[in-house]
Amino acid sequence: MKEKSAYFQINRILAHAKYLDNLLNYQKYTLIKISSMKSLFGIIISFFSIALALGATINPYTPDSSQPKEIVGMKLVFNEEFNYEGSPNPEIWSYETGFKRNNELQWYQSKNASCKDGRLLIEGRKENFPNPDYIPDSKSWQTNRKDVNYTSASLITAGKKTWLFGRFEVRARIDTTMGSWPAIWTLGITKEWPSCGEIDMMEFYRPAGVSSILANVASGTGIRFKAKWNTVKKTLASLMSKDNRWAGKFHIWRIDWNQDSIKLYVDNELLNTTLLCETMNPDGSNPFLQPQYLILNLALGSNGGDPVQSLFPITFEVDYVRIYQKK
Repeated sequence: MKEKSAYFQINRILAHAKYLDNLLNYQKYTLIKISSMKSLFGIIISFFSIALALGATINPYTPDSSQPKEIVGMKLVFNEEFNYEGSPNPEIWSYETGFKRNNELQWYQSKNASCKDGRLLIEGRKENFPNPDYIPDSKSWQTNRKDVNYTSASLITAGKKTWLFGRFEVRARIDTTMGSWPAIWTLGITKEWPSCGEIDMMEFYRPAGVSSILANVASGTGIRFKAKWNTVKKTLASLMSKDNRWAGKFHIWRIDWNQDSIKLYVDNELLNTTLLCETMNPDGSNPFLQPQYLILNLALGSNGGDPVQSLFPITFEVDYVRIYQKK
């Protein structure tokens, strides 16, 4: 009996040892599994972090739907995001009408401007109708044209929105087709041009036949309608040499304007610095110490080149206008 009892005790000890071994193996497996799950969880978190970071990158080919950024020491005083469908907001925008300046080809009309898919779309179109202002034997180019052959739009904030100093940011995509002359610019609220002051945040046209973007500041001289210009040109070829898709992308044009200077940028690259001590009109006034209003327009022909062989419509897309001032 003692031998049998001893036998059973030994079996019980062996069985218990096997149980303990299985338990230890299970715990080891569980720890490995938990460690693996933690690693997997870490991978998932990293993946989503990368995805979020990529999502935060603005697509240069589409409108930017993100909220206006905060700028230290400045406050957002105006923004037009164009996040609606149909005609531009009449509380902000008015329109120029007819043949306006520079012997350009387009007849300006409001119906060439619309808001769609988060941006303002200005279309230059080829269309024909009688010039409503036609006067036979007129000496004026605006009234001696019998017909209108091209149309476009010019939007202005005059009488509705004006600003004195600040940071102006406009994200836009330009059409570099022959004949296209888009512009983002401002004019002062008093005095005739150029004594009112002009800031060309962006122009695209063909000086001496060379496709270029321009950043300009103009003030008055002693000769009526003759401006004093500070002009900087950057050729399209130089921009395309750094990025061969430059022309197809949205870009941010910017003015930094204070009581001392006006600085003009594209995509944070400084193009033009104009000191206000150099912009005095002959009568002693300074056009850039008064409020200015904003103009968004697409001209055709003249400095933009001959569009007769171009495909239409020619487009100018504006994603947003954001204006900041010091707190």
